[in-house]
Amino acid sequence: MPEGVLSGRVAVVTGASRGIGAAIAERFAAAGAAVAVTARTVAPGGSALPGTIHETVERIRSHGGIAVAFPADMSLPDDRERLVAEVEAILGRPDVLVSNAAVTYFAPIAEFSAKRHQLMFEVQVAAPLHLAQLVLPAMKTKGQGWILNVSSGAARHPQIPPDPNRPVGGTVYGMCKAALERFTTGLAAEVYFDNVAVNALSPNRVVPTPGTLYHHLVRPDDPEQQVEAPEVMAEAALALCSRPPRELTARIAYSQDLLDELGIELGVAR
Repeated sequence: MPEGVLSGRVAVVTGASRGIGAAIAERFAAAGAAVAVTARTVAPGGSALPGTIHETVERIRSHGGIAVAFPADMSLPDDRERLVAEVEAILGRPDVLVSNAAVTYFAPIAEFSAKRHQLMFEVQVAAPLHLAQLVLPAMKTKGQGWILNVSSGAARHPQIPPDPNRPVGGTVYGMCKAALERFTTGLAAEVYFDNVAVNALSPNRVVPTPGTLYHHLVRPDDPEQQVEAPEVMAEAALALCSRPPRELTARIAYSQDLLDELGIELGVAR
């Protein structure tokens, strides 16, 4: 992927204080975008997980990129509206939106509280929908735009009978991601003739991030577990958010599979 492919564009990346979101923000900045880095965590200790939006911004700026930190809680509609308004005022009207923020709990359905379910749905489904509503007018005016929703293999239906060794508790997470994917393809159809691409992207394998480590989805002591670097997701995200909108849209894509399809190695075209 050529450097500078996002030059002159404004990208908003949610959940960008750590993990996949931070990797996408850094890759987009390296490709020339002015990146709005947004998440709840603004200072060390503000979360059980390491990483802040200011640390992501510092890494981007240390490499000559353009980034601004915008604190925002994606579970709050007022924060979402304020975020887009502030981005427009400081960086300009967004060309690219990456909805990556997530709040996740794992528990069997019989034990799942309504409060946690509602919070997960708000952050992982309602927030991407609302943010899309907020950025679409500018994208339509500009005549192009890119929206990317970060999903997960958890959206796939489980096999029956299930693997008795598979952990139980991911049903609500999978439900949210499945809803996000259906929203993605539906919106892609709605805005196709507005020249706006809408895609969903999942990793082929579990990605070692502070979140997956916290939930014990990554097992550092298991040498046989196959994992995927955050940079793979970031490179696939760049491909989906830089090519002509009608060329790649309505895709439920998996990162390494997409890169293989497009003949891309991490930042280097074959």
